[in-house]
Amino acid sequence: MAERSGPSVYSIAAHRGFADALVAGLAPRYAEPDLGLARLTLLLPSTRAVRTVTEAFIRHFGAESQPGMLMPRMAVVGDLDLDETLGMLLDPLGASDIPPAVESTRRWLTLAQLVDQAMAALGRDPRPTPAGRLRLAHEIGQTMDRLLVEGVAPDDLWNEPVMQALAEVAAHWSENTKLFYTVQTMWLAELERLGMVDAAMRRNMLFARAATHWRNHPPASAIVAAGVTSAAPELAKLLRVVADLPNGAVVLPDFDLALDDAVWDELGRAGRGDSPEDTALARGDAVTHPQYHLKLLLNRMGIARGEVRPWHRRGLGAAEPERSHAISSLFLPPQASTGWVDLPPEKRRLTGVRIMESANPEEEAQAIALLVREALEVPGKRVAVVTPDRGLAARVAAHLRRWNIEADDSAGRPLSKTPAGRLLLLLAEVAAEQAAPVPLMALLEHPLAGLPFGRADWLDHARALELALRGPRPAPGLGPLRQVVLRLGDKPRIADWWAEVETILAPLLPRDGDEPPLADQLDALATAGEALCGEQLWAREDGRALSAFIDDLRLHAREAGLGLASADLPTVLREAMERVAVRPPYGGHPRVAIYGLLESRMSRADLVICGGLNEGSWPPRPAPDPLLAPAVMRALGVPGADFRIGLSAHDLAGALGAPEVVLSRAARDESGPAIPSRFLLRVKALLGETLLESHRETATVELARALDAATDEPSPYPRPAPRPSAEQRDVPIAVTALDRLLGDPYQFYAGAILGLRRLDTLDAEPSAAWQGTAAHEILERWHLARKDDPKAALTPVAESVLEEMNAHPLMRGLWRPRLMAALEWVEAQIDAEPEREVIAVERKGEMIVDGVRIHGRADRIDRLPGGELAIVDYKTGKPPSWAMVQEGFALQLGLIGTMARAGGIEGVSGEPTAFEYWSLAKNREGDFGYVETPLRIGTKRVGIAPESFLPLTDKKLHKAIEEYIKGTEPFTARKNPDYPGYADYDQLMRLDEWQARLDDDEDGT
Repeated sequence: MAERSGPSVYSIAAHRGFADALVAGLAPRYAEPDLGLARLTLLLPSTRAVRTVTEAFIRHFGAESQPGMLMPRMAVVGDLDLDETLGMLLDPLGASDIPPAVESTRRWLTLAQLVDQAMAALGRDPRPTPAGRLRLAHEIGQTMDRLLVEGVAPDDLWNEPVMQALAEVAAHWSENTKLFYTVQTMWLAELERLGMVDAAMRRNMLFARAATHWRNHPPASAIVAAGVTSAAPELAKLLRVVADLPNGAVVLPDFDLALDDAVWDELGRAGRGDSPEDTALARGDAVTHPQYHLKLLLNRMGIARGEVRPWHRRGLGAAEPERSHAISSLFLPPQASTGWVDLPPEKRRLTGVRIMESANPEEEAQAIALLVREALEVPGKRVAVVTPDRGLAARVAAHLRRWNIEADDSAGRPLSKTPAGRLLLLLAEVAAEQAAPVPLMALLEHPLAGLPFGRADWLDHARALELALRGPRPAPGLGPLRQVVLRLGDKPRIADWWAEVETILAPLLPRDGDEPPLADQLDALATAGEALCGEQLWAREDGRALSAFIDDLRLHAREAGLGLASADLPTVLREAMERVAVRPPYGGHPRVAIYGLLESRMSRADLVICGGLNEGSWPPRPAPDPLLAPAVMRALGVPGADFRIGLSAHDLAGALGAPEVVLSRAARDESGPAIPSRFLLRVKALLGETLLESHRETATVELARALDAATDEPSPYPRPAPRPSAEQRDVPIAVTALDRLLGDPYQFYAGAILGLRRLDTLDAEPSAAWQGTAAHEILERWHLARKDDPKAALTPVAESVLEEMNAHPLMRGLWRPRLMAALEWVEAQIDAEPEREVIAVERKGEMIVDGVRIHGRADRIDRLPGGELAIVDYKTGKPPSWAMVQEGFALQLGLIGTMARAGGIEGVSGEPTAFEYWSLAKNREGDFGYVETPLRIGTKRVGIAPESFLPLTDKKLHKAIEEYIKGTEPFTARKNPDYPGYADYDQLMRLDEWQARLDDDEDGT
């Protein structure tokens, strides 16, 4: 190469396509006849960049019709955000003079122990739980790395600029700084004892070592650093050495050479103050500008902006250069952006850029998938979907599968959200919650569970158990669940199945107050997971990542001797697994890629779709350091949280250089209306109203809406009024169902004819029906016990019943006092009337009326002193009013009385004259329990005349049988709006679709 003066620093403009333009320039400049590019060394930022450049070489050789050549050596400087290490070039085996780096997991667990020691030394109380210490340890480790990368020593925290910054902020920041300094000092002493250093420190030392070696012994072969934009001081020094090498060069991506000098100055200090007293970063620095981090890098390299030269080649599929003017203007700082008003139209145009706005994330994903599908119709056209929103990426990938297009999200998924990771968390949740129904059933019905035992039989048993567990939570532990399984004796082999499950899960459940070693708990989780799922748990990429995660955490947890309460285990594991990304194996569609922002850097496609352009997503919400105040970070010369907004802006600027670009957002997200990204708002403002309309992408959104829409406008759903056949109508009537038949015939139809019953949820609150069942069972047993022992106490019976029902201790503790107070009132009320004899309790009965079987159960029947009968119905809540009985909406007492008079209840005969509701709810005085009757007796002025009560019941019963059971009357939904029925069948009758229309018709509107 010819002699040159000054460093070799180049820039590839956004419209040229970085990877393709880089390869187009490297091949002719460095290729040798026999060796190709084998003598060239490329320093790249990440392993993703290596793959991107490799693909660019393949495309270049194909376009040039070359058979290929030897590829250059590609070394990775390592992206800290991607948790990557340095390549072998910078971290050779011979670097024995540099101490080894401590493992990140070992540091995390040790820092958690040091946090407790530091808080004790500082007199901080109360101290956090082990889970809280682990969370704080992770945050401290992140802050330490940020300071180490920037070359900030612990003692720098007490320099004069930092002390001035702390004086201007809230007092808690000073306390946080003391804690951080104390923990870091303890950690450095531990590192010295171990003879190790932090990974970030070792990285700096390796950079310095390579820089010194190359400066003193320049390599004979060429070294090119391409796409590296990190402004870390030691890396900047290394890049300066590379730029000064005789055969070296530094190539920057998307550096704006057309930016005016005034605008460049407006970006701020960026690591270079005018005087020694100036801090590296100023409060007014434009850190959110996409060129700011490049200015910081150049300043730390000691390179003037004028020394950066344009790259001499453009890549395949490069966009037109005119767009670069608009991209440059788009991100101008506030003062400079006032010049937009004077921009001519040709410098505003963003030809090939479209703006697509959808109603919601689902519609946005559908529209993006349609754009991808359309682009793939063009032979050779490559498409990239770039979004920081992993939920949107997953939706797009799912929609593409409609057309058998596999497009995996290269940013990956957190380990905690993969099947294998979720199974481990469910095991931890089962242990933490003592086999509570929700995590237990989620575990047993997990897609990987039961594979060694036969998946079909396993699911049959699990679903049977789920049905049995629906309702209030049983007592904790596996023992109460065993009793539930034993009550399912009609299910073949379910007891054997549960024995297998119990054997697997029993070692996980801890003893009360126990804090077993974390390593032992991980052993138990891994053993249980493999017993439950077999080797399939570890078979796929998520299983392999889970295996590595467990092995690493278990090893260092055992070294640290860390104990952890089982209740904290799910939280600790989830937070740790969120930091592990599981990336899919390659093998998707060769022309489709879905990237996160980090993965998209240096990539290029013919169509780039930028999705999720809303505030909080792109750019992300700034997350200030929780330990050191922003003013402290600025005084230390460490870029703050807003610095990442500038990186996001640079990512968007690079994406805008593609030949075709679609900027996409949804007007709403899961939480409500979304705010458009500040970048998108700038695009709209730059275009202006006239140009904006020509850049809108609306056809694809309309097609997305139409794709799943009904072809014809659906007709309004009518009010249900089914007319079953005579055979279907011929069903018995329960005494509790007659009111539904008269008040809301559809509910009777759904329950008695269709046989549908409402299912409780798992871990449900105690419903009125459940409480009623418990109360009735207690009272039945107590009354039976009083036959043998008239002085039998009610409390032991109640305790026995609740124990058999496996009621959860918390629920029993909250509900038992109320129940016992009401039951004691029942006991006292019965003892206060010794002349009344209880002759039947929970006694079944039936009778035939007009050929229809009427059946039910009497809560209690008493013999009055005159030989008459008193029908008693226990209620856990407020009893029905006499008006409801009059309308036929509460006829249970009358039906039981009619049945008793007809001799339909065994052992009961006589004329019913008293009908009473015994409510266990609070009375007007605030105590529990009172008696109510629908009859107009004594001093009551309202009610049903005693002599009319049973005839009224007979009349209503005959009418119901005549019209519905033996007749042809439709079972109309909500026939009587005054009927206070349950809402169990509202969804089945599609109530919301017709009720409002019915109300409007009745109002005449």
